[in-house]
Amino acid sequence: MSGRLPEFPWDRLESFKATAAAHPGGIVDLSVGTPVDPTPELVRDALAAASDSPGYPLTYGTSALREAVAGWLRRTLGVAGADPAAVLPVIGTKELVASLPAQLGLGPGDKVAHPALAYPTYDVGARLAGAEPVPVADGEFPDADGVRLVWINSPANPHGAVRSADELREIVAWTRSIGALLVSDECYIELGWEAEPVSVLHPDVCGGSHEGLLAIHSLSKRSNLAGYRAGFITGDPAVVRELLAVRKHAGLIMPGPVQEAMRVAFGDDAHVAEQKARYAARRAQLRGAFESAGFRIDHSEASLYLWATRDEPCWDTVGWLAERGVLTAPGDFYGTAGGRHVRIAFTATDERVEAAVERLKTA
Repeated sequence: MSGRLPEFPWDRLESFKATAAAHPGGIVDLSVGTPVDPTPELVRDALAAASDSPGYPLTYGTSALREAVAGWLRRTLGVAGADPAAVLPVIGTKELVASLPAQLGLGPGDKVAHPALAYPTYDVGARLAGAEPVPVADGEFPDADGVRLVWINSPANPHGAVRSADELREIVAWTRSIGALLVSDECYIELGWEAEPVSVLHPDVCGGSHEGLLAIHSLSKRSNLAGYRAGFITGDPAVVRELLAVRKHAGLIMPGPVQEAMRVAFGDDAHVAEQKARYAARRAQLRGAFESAGFRIDHSEASLYLWATRDEPCWDTVGWLAERGVLTAPGDFYGTAGGRHVRIAFTATDERVEAAVERLKTA
């Protein structure tokens, strides 16, 4: 196994975490973008009401869930052609990202293109399938030979950049021209700050056809449901049917009570607006504090992160912050191009964010 996969990146952060935890005021952990605010009450109520669930749920999900998701796609993202029949719930989107190449039948000789600066699970998923991961610099296209799957991520993790509709149209046209499948990871699409993210399935991008396109969405960030492992994939109906067949054989089934909680979450917009307002306030505080402490913030137009640099090796920055009790993620977790940045999550509580701000004032 060690030869198939790289070292798990977060294990390398443990000594810095210990240093930060030794701070008299305790650690301010801004390294992992895990939600800390309460799961919305209406979602918890839905989960509890559906908890008497003795039978096997459907891999395909309930029709009510798929209708709710399609309604959200139309209402929120402008995906006019959203079809409930092309919605497939998944047990957390990281599971899907890591297993998608294998579920699609990719293997040795196939290539999976992904952004050079990116969530590392795109690379891992290719390796698990025995395919070749191909990192691609922003604005470039790889050699098309052997490329069967292309990942894009907008808003992007780690740096929060947003691709315009024009950029997305160009990528869609290219992947269709080479016969590859384009998969858009859109887990942060409702968290735009200085740009308005657009889905690859929007008619302005895809021309009204979802052929050769998939989009992945998650409830973890926008609804504080990371612990529920709730997301979905949608797009090309033929590909969704193929994935459904594979997942039926593998028993990859979202629990019934979680399906109902997910249905309710996608039917309510108020809790999303409330959570976004919390994140906006924390983002503003942290951005101001880091900039006042001599950091430069690059990109960061959307998502839950600030992409910050002091123009030094990222691990030096991680160490400097850890001595002040603040833990961040080194940029090289996401590729060598991130070697002089750190990723700052603004998913900490208000109290911890305020603590970080105070520490940076005296830095």
